[in-house]
Amino acid sequence: MLVSHKKLLVEWGHCDPAGIVFFPQYLAWFDDCTTALFLDAGMPIQSLFKEYGVIGIPVVDVRARFILPSKFGDELTVESTVTEFGKSSFVVRHQITKAGALAVEGFTTRVWTGPDPNDPSKMKSRALPKEVIARLSAG
Repeated sequence: MLVSHKKLLVEWGHCDPAGIVFFPQYLAWFDDCTTALFLDAGMPIQSLFKEYGVIGIPVVDVRARFILPSKFGDELTVESTVTEFGKSSFVVRHQITKAGALAVEGFTTRVWTGPDPNDPSKMKSRALPKEVIARLSAG
């Protein structure tokens, strides 16, 4: 599987009053890292959506394990990879390390969606294109 790497610097605004990363920030980072994963696969999301008529790849399930706290000034590394493909969904695993130690492991399940043919104001899942699966599986 393709593995994308992204470096993060914990900024003051990422932290809660206790001085550690406020947990919703990880969800934003998971999203940023998914965008980077597609870019590393040679499929920038902006052009990918236009090419396939996709509205988006919304998250339908998210899980996270917080192992080590991260604080203002910490440098983090994220490895993101797709661990599972369904007909229209896929699971992205994000492993965030701090100084080489696993700090957070998260999983997001996303669904490939386009306009609902019966009501274009709504979205409907679509089958994942084979080319997309192949590029995300390369490695």
